[in-house]
Amino acid sequence: MTGIEAAAPHVQVDVEWGVSGARSLTEGPDAADVVVVVDVLSFSTSVTIACERGARVWPHPGGEAAHQLARSLEAVLAGTRSHTAGPSLSPASLLDLPEGVRLVLPSPNGSSISHVLMGSRATVLIGCLRNADAVAKRVASEVEARTDRGTPDAPLRVALIPAGERWGDGSLRVAYEDHVGAGAVVARLAQVLGAVRLSPEALVAARAFEQLADLRATPSGRELVERGFADDVALAEQVDASSVVPVLRDGSFTA
Repeated sequence: MTGIEAAAPHVQVDVEWGVSGARSLTEGPDAADVVVVVDVLSFSTSVTIACERGARVWPHPGGEAAHQLARSLEAVLAGTRSHTAGPSLSPASLLDLPEGVRLVLPSPNGSSISHVLMGSRATVLIGCLRNADAVAKRVASEVEARTDRGTPDAPLRVALIPAGERWGDGSLRVAYEDHVGAGAVVARLAQVLGAVRLSPEALVAARAFEQLADLRATPSGRELVERGFADDVALAEQVDASSVVPVLRDGSFTA
């Protein structure tokens, strides 16, 4: 029996999509202890790269309130991919960030989910293909901490929240890249911990990651390549390229 197939009492892993999924897994008596937001193209990849450079990143849904937040923090407000020469949601635009910069990074999906989770009691992490193994090891450290504290045998509940994209009417569009990004974290958790208890959705995501396809073939990937952002896709599809795990503390993500 493999780690993915085995059931163990120490870690329960669930997967739900979008803002509604995040709320469903972080409210009530069975709320998650650890939440991993996955938005591979591109919020999660961008935050990870920014934190690799020592940045502090504030998630925000956007609009005038994001401008106000940036001014109040004396932070850099990330622009849109197509209309700025400076930092933006493009991962490639963040490769040369000055060390220790403060960055407000709006996005309609992963950033909005992260903003909603600011009031959660859970530990909120950023996950993507780029840092899947590092995220799994961070979760393993939470398991060890519970053991050291002598916490009862209730399992550590881990929620993976793939962000997805939006259709024209604003409804959620399931995105392949976020499905396999979540699956990468699930698969690495099974490797690091030896055995985990998976929901059917988490199991399917892990299986999908085993057959990882070229992200340039996805709708989001094709769109970015056609708009001249092939480098963003190349950065996003690097598996386990980073040891950095962005953690939400006091409203912002830091390594």
